[in-house]
Amino acid sequence: MTTKPRKPWRVIPTQNGIKLAEVDHTSEAKAFEHVRMALRSGADTARVEQWEGGRWRHFETMHAEDLPEEPA
Repeated sequence: MTTKPRKPWRVIPTQNGIKLAEVDHTSEAKAFEHVRMALRSGADTARVEQWEGGRWRHFETMHAEDLPEEPA
């Protein structure tokens, strides 16, 4: 069995279908903070994965248009 990684959350932002990065995080909150930052910085999609049962599993995919507008 594969050992659980120290950072069991992963964010994979993409722009125009091209993977920009693959960044691991220690918590769901930190992963989604990165998702918001990536989508506001030009990525059009961010895939969130979670380590579960010995492998990375898709958790959620967010798109830039899914983000609420920032308050002025």
